[in-house]
Amino acid sequence: MGGYRDRLQIIADILFIVSNRAKKTQIMYRANLSYRMLCRYLSEVVDAGLISFENNDGYVLTDKGKEFLNRHEEYSKRCRSLEMHLNHVNNDKTVLERMCCSTNKVNKNLSHR
Repeated sequence: MGGYRDRLQIIADILFIVSNRAKKTQIMYRANLSYRMLCRYLSEVVDAGLISFENNDGYVLTDKGKEFLNRHEEYSKRCRSLEMHLNHVNNDKTVLERMCCSTNKVNKNLSHR
């Protein structure tokens, strides 16, 4: 849970933590959020029905929250796959560009003879 995270990843992190019941302080530390950010996100996920607060037990994951986590995992897998493919495409482009540059230099050298 380090580095830059977008909104959906932060929400997924919170839901994952809450999947085993958690209190506000536990969520804040484990999700690496400031108190201000924690309050903002908790309000958002409670309002969306992804988690609920149960008296002294703290926050618990709802069925909708479980569905969100499952769908987010699939989304993350697709993103990682697309990123991998994009890296391959960029590598292919770099190789092709280098081939063009090398060919141009060879052709220029031959034409000067």
